[in-house]
Amino acid sequence: MSEKQSVTLAAPIPFEPVRASDIQQAQAQISAVIAPTPLQFCPRLSEEAGVQVFLKREDLQDVRSYKIRGAYYAVSNLSQQQRAAGIVAASAGNHAQGVAYACRTMGIQGRIYVPSQTPKQKRDRIMVHGGDMVELVVTGSNFDEAAAAARADAAERGATIVEPFDARDTVIGQGTVAAEILSQLTSIGKALETIFVPVGGGGLLSGVASYLADMAPRTAIIGVEPAGAASLQAALDNDGPITLDTVDPFIDGAAVKRIGELPYHVIERNLGRIHVMDVSEGAVCTEMLALYQNEGIISEPAGALSVTGLREMNLSPDSVVVCIISGGNNDVLRYAEIMERSLVHRGLKHYFLVNFPQEPGQLRHFLNDILGPEDDITLFEYLKHSNRETGAALVGLELGQARDLDPLMERMAQSRINCQHLRPGTPEYEYLVS
Repeated sequence: MSEKQSVTLAAPIPFEPVRASDIQQAQAQISAVIAPTPLQFCPRLSEEAGVQVFLKREDLQDVRSYKIRGAYYAVSNLSQQQRAAGIVAASAGNHAQGVAYACRTMGIQGRIYVPSQTPKQKRDRIMVHGGDMVELVVTGSNFDEAAAAARADAAERGATIVEPFDARDTVIGQGTVAAEILSQLTSIGKALETIFVPVGGGGLLSGVASYLADMAPRTAIIGVEPAGAASLQAALDNDGPITLDTVDPFIDGAAVKRIGELPYHVIERNLGRIHVMDVSEGAVCTEMLALYQNEGIISEPAGALSVTGLREMNLSPDSVVVCIISGGNNDVLRYAEIMERSLVHRGLKHYFLVNFPQEPGQLRHFLNDILGPEDDITLFEYLKHSNRETGAALVGLELGQARDLDPLMERMAQSRINCQHLRPGTPEYEYLVS
């Protein structure tokens, strides 16, 4: 079965709307196993944004992600015949943990496909939750390739696919996040005015939108996508789901090439209350670090999408805003890259290709006369040794403040040393730096 055929077969036809009553039923069904997560007021973000910001802590789920809701609800609805045939799932990591948890809890054999870029931390947690009831298969360079392999396997063996976002039961299960939020706000005498929801395949956004359409129709819903994988905006521009040519895999929990068919239909029907935006991967890294340093929240990249979107919206002063921290499965080994991306985003980290004339004192001149007092060399690597007149070096600089860049560039322009600023997104930057 080809990937194109797999995507076509996965489309739920005909479209059946998801109602608040469906979500309430799911909430009752899974409540004995999945406990509500805290809704925490965040003083720092509230003061900075001028609104009342509450964080929905889905990173505190047993599998550190909201994905357990849709996965467990979907698996619990399978017939005995479907369970006996075994289940197959594809995931970037979080849905897989929810499926693995359900497999072990219900005694069902499962095979889970994840792409090669899934962090080791997520792979390890899948096996912890699934134990000997789960087999893990690593294949493909992104979620969509892993999903194609999973569907082909399920078709060959007659197993049951548990979709991560493009299935009605999954969407209904994810919608229980919104049901909890409204209940928690009501208990403290507040009404939800705006909610920020991370977007990958669209399961969470469509579940939240379905519940709020019935129970809080005046609430504004902001769907936040990573700029490197904005499949929802592409679908809206195309009047239907379309497969992106490439995605940036960094925000692995939301790096999906094609929005789900069912989520798209739900979102399209609620466009009057949904605003879609995208944020850069570097901005997400900055918010991840801020959450960790200030609130002690270990968020994965996708988990910080909502807070990143909050930064870019003008909201009514003192309004009640909820940001869903969708997951906390972040590998500690990634923090070096997270720091790097954040520094570049904030304008503090820059790379230059510097051609030093092969004359005495040129490096001293660069250090004393070109660099500012707070500029720090973080990388110095000679790239070429055969040219006797100049010596090229890749130089990474961390500035004390972003505004120090313009004076630095002026001093470089006035010097005999030729300095080329390498900018993110250019071929030179990707080749020499990335």
